Amino acid sequence: MKVFCILLLISYILFPGSTFAQHLQVNEGKAQGTYYIVKYISRDTVSLQTRIDSIFSAIDQSLSLYRPGSLICRFNAGWQVQMDAHMQAVITRALQVSRATSGAFDITVKPLVDAWGFGPVKPSWQGVPPADTLQQRLQLVGYRYLQVNGPVLSKQKSGVQIDCNGIAQGYTVDVLARFLEQQGIENYLVDVGGELRARGQNAQHKTWSIGIEGPSPDSSDYPVQTLLYLSNKAIATSGNYRRFFDQGGTRFAHTIDPVSGQALHNNIISVTVIAQDCITADGFDNALILMGVDKALAFLRRYPQYGLEAYFIYKDAAGKVQEKYSPGFKKFMSK
Repeated sequence: MKVFCILLLISYILFPGSTFAQHLQVNEGKAQGTYYIVKYISRDTVSLQTRIDSIFSAIDQSLSLYRPGSLICRFNAGWQVQMDAHMQAVITRALQVSRATSGAFDITVKPLVDAWGFGPVKPSWQGVPPADTLQQRLQLVGYRYLQVNGPVLSKQKSGVQIDCNGIAQGYTVDVLARFLEQQGIENYLVDVGGELRARGQNAQHKTWSIGIEGPSPDSSDYPVQTLLYLSNKAIATSGNYRRFFDQGGTRFAHTIDPVSGQALHNNIISVTVIAQDCITADGFDNALILMGVDKALAFLRRYPQYGLEAYFIYKDAAGKVQEKYSPGFKKFMSK
């Protein structure tokens, strides 16, 4: 799970200038192995907590690797599964991102995630997996081994397993956002483990403010690197400083390259992606961080149809922390 963004500058409880009192409502808790915070402006003071929790529960029944009997666990243990609407939406978008990135994002990466010790199934070894093990598990990785026929997801090779954690949080954010809009709520910010989507304005009648953390990879401190103003957009961040281990002077992060089988160990500290919806931002951030800064920025220039903007924090050849971002990202940054 990724936890990289923090919410800032939300202090008033009344929406100024409104005929009726507009209250800042806050629902928060734990879900999907991380935290969530749902903030919205509403005249209705009735809590949505129970209904929000039920949304998390329904998505977990579909996509949680930690809930026995979930649809994803049933698929991984067998050959096919009848998908529900949640799983179908996530699988469809995941395969789209896989094709767009030539497999840099691939949900069949689960055997490799487990080999590196970042999944629910822990290996018998610690640290870097044996080379022969990685080669064996690479034979099970490939989004082309998945076949979708209507609501049925099937695999074309025994041992293929999927892990949707790299995109499911972004999808959950979008589901919660749509739920709020169905309640007539026009001003909200949804945050699930650092993946966010904002609409309208906060209780100060201003655009929602998001702080992007920019830590040194050798530090336990996570200061705010830059401040973004977000409205009618979504944001997701992937990095190497929350879930990792160090071995032989190299930091190995939980993002796994489905092509090489290697855990992330390039010079990028984090990448933050802005998109129209959070499932898109969440899916592409994994691929962009594996590409490296220059190739990722070239990818964004080559494929503007995806509507992505990205901000990279990385270490240069001298070990100094630097930043680069796509031209369109600047308009979201504080002056």
